[in-house]
Amino acid sequence: MRLTFGVILAIFVGLSLGLIGGGGSILAVPILKYVIGVSTKEAIAMSLFIVGIVSSIGLIPHWRQGNVNFSIALIFIPPAMIGSFLGAKMSDLPFINDTIQLVSFGIIMLLASILMIKKSSDKSPQKNKNLAELNPVIKNQTNQILLTIIEGLGVGILTGFVGVGGGFLIIPALVLVGGIPMKEAVGTSLIIIAFNSVSGFYGYLNQVDLNWLIMIIFSISSSIGIIIGGFLTKKINPQYLQKGFGYFVLTVAVFVLIVR
Repeated sequence: MRLTFGVILAIFVGLSLGLIGGGGSILAVPILKYVIGVSTKEAIAMSLFIVGIVSSIGLIPHWRQGNVNFSIALIFIPPAMIGSFLGAKMSDLPFINDTIQLVSFGIIMLLASILMIKKSSDKSPQKNKNLAELNPVIKNQTNQILLTIIEGLGVGILTGFVGVGGGFLIIPALVLVGGIPMKEAVGTSLIIIAFNSVSGFYGYLNQVDLNWLIMIIFSISSSIGIIIGGFLTKKINPQYLQKGFGYFVLTVAVFVLIVR
């Protein structure tokens, strides 16, 4: 029964990734821990596998619609992969336990929910301009690339340590620093999340026992969700969904921090 319920919820992991380019791991980790019943570290490692597979599949419709900026992705991916691997290895340090990782995860969820709610409430077109237009320092191409690399490394470390793919951080970075449109940022974030997840998962391989059957079942269910989500992006403005999803993530974050 728990597995059946978890599989149904896994579809929403894919929907989230397909519609708003993030939130996959934010949903996957609590589902694996509280519904399926695996440990925190196992949930993080398994979520990286699932989100990596699903993001790769979800990338296809976005790529066919021309919503993937490969030149920006090539700058972002290498430092993000390095950071993700380092973050995974950090979790194996003697003083890092499940509680520390779970509390860190809950705090990241709080941050993610606040950013989503705030962004969805921002109706000002002026604020949607990229930073390269507003800041002459960032307009310098060298500085822009450097900021992208730093952002990639930071997001990667978070991905590896708490299992969050970082879409809620990647997309604003791509829009504000990279200067690309929102829909293109959503598509581009998926390829970055996929590579991030692969690197982080590799870092966990010798640390935890993995239930491959659950990971494969969840990956299939989430893939169905992301295909549906990718199709719906042509009909639904992702910004309209962010506020509701943000409040949902906020609720889950409070639950995680209380229950742990």
